Amino acid sequence: MDFIEQVMTLESHYQWLIIALLLAIAEIMVPGVFLIWLGTAAAITGLIAMFIDINVAGQFTLFGLVSLASVFLGRRWYLNNVVESDDPLLNNRSGRLIGQTVIVVETISETSGRAKVADGEWPAKGPAMKKGTMARIVAVEGGVLQLEALED
Repeated sequence: MDFIEQVMTLESHYQWLIIALLLAIAEIMVPGVFLIWLGTAAAITGLIAMFIDINVAGQFTLFGLVSLASVFLGRRWYLNNVVESDDPLLNNRSGRLIGQTVIVVETISETSGRAKVADGEWPAKGPAMKKGTMARIVAVEGGVLQLEALED
């Protein structure tokens, strides 16, 4: 008998516990803070199935309901317990731009213009500035740079 056949002959609660273990391992290998909640649901389903005789359809229903509950509760917990970071702008590209010096590449007005940021160009607006003017990014709103002119 190969491994899969051996697992299939196990009682269903052991199968749920094996699935829970595999999901926990998958969460460690590919962290995304999602599979752990499904693994928790599988473990709870396995523990309940160990003590209460539930048919397969009931186990899948239980797993679905517990999955929904665990994902909802896990998401709520993460929203209430924000992880502090040494670099809060790590994944906020536009937030990291604030304070940088840029060159105006298309005349800036209150409604339009473009500025060169590193090796790319971004839409920009602010007080009237001509092409070639040095400016500082003071904010980024909806992907549009808010600029202020640098004094010479």
